Amino acid sequence: MQLHELKRKTENKTAKRVGRGGGRGKTSGRGTKGQNARSGHKKRPEIREILKKLPKRRGRGIAGLVSIQSKPLVVNISSLEVAFKAGDVVNPTTLLERGLIRARKGDATPKVKILGNGEITKKLTFSGVVISGSAKEKIEKAGGSVA
Repeated sequence: MQLHELKRKTENKTAKRVGRGGGRGKTSGRGTKGQNARSGHKKRPEIREILKKLPKRRGRGIAGLVSIQSKPLVVNISSLEVAFKAGDVVNPTTLLERGLIRARKGDATPKVKILGNGEITKKLTFSGVVISGSAKEKIEKAGGSVA
């Protein structure tokens, strides 16, 4: 294969030129007269009207509605089984040290929620974390405690 034999997989797509004679003459597919037929000015989309009515406040996260900071970081039981030994204490600082969670900007110790995905066999003590119902059952079944 030579350089002059190279071809594209797909041909170049050219933008349709409207209102230049040929296929689309006269109103150029814009119907007749009125606001929509004019160049430049268009009717405003309804979604923009809705967005304009939402409250805009500083420091409220994306679109001023939900703060990401308020949601806790999640850790599954299966990852605790690997990272901790029997009898260890599980809290946000130990989770940070073991690399199971990352610190958030402006948060020394973030909120943490333990979820019941996986199995646990070690006896662990939990403090300073939120624990789901299924995770609590599995922890107590393994002999651990929730403070």
